[in-house]
Amino acid sequence: MNKKVFKILIGIFIAAIFSSCLKIGNEPEIPTQQEETAELQAYLSNLIDAGHDIDTTELGVYYIVLEEGEGNYPQVGDSLEVGYAAFFTDGTMFDASDKYEENGTYSFVLGNPDLIAGWNDGMKVINKDAKVQLIIPSQLAYGNTGQGNIPPYKTLVFVIKMLEIIPST
Repeated sequence: MNKKVFKILIGIFIAAIFSSCLKIGNEPEIPTQQEETAELQAYLSNLIDAGHDIDTTELGVYYIVLEEGEGNYPQVGDSLEVGYAAFFTDGTMFDASDKYEENGTYSFVLGNPDLIAGWNDGMKVINKDAKVQLIIPSQLAYGNTGQGNIPPYKTLVFVIKMLEIIPST
């Protein structure tokens, strides 16, 4: 066997060994939009079956009022203070306001373009002292790209308590 053929065979052998060590089959699968839609519909059906009344914002954020609040609803530009916990539809918590602040609150201005569209839209239905569950489809959150520990095509569920609304004017 000549040296050139031998080198090619060694190269193929090394490539085969290296590729067999890769765990391509064990990589997490990226969900599809169809899978998200099916998961969201199942989640909403389970909530309805459990007796929850689900409303929808103009943009398409689903919400359930868990505790009624009082007073006016926030407007774009108002400063808000909330406590929240964030989950995927399977119940896995991925975030919470008490991770960032000692008092467990998160403060922001409604309409801040750095926030996901579903969060800004959902806040408009939460008045002071209300507790609401927001169900935000991925197209109003991180879409087909995901971000950080949030995979693509993931519906997000937030349980939010509105602690304070400070009008902008």
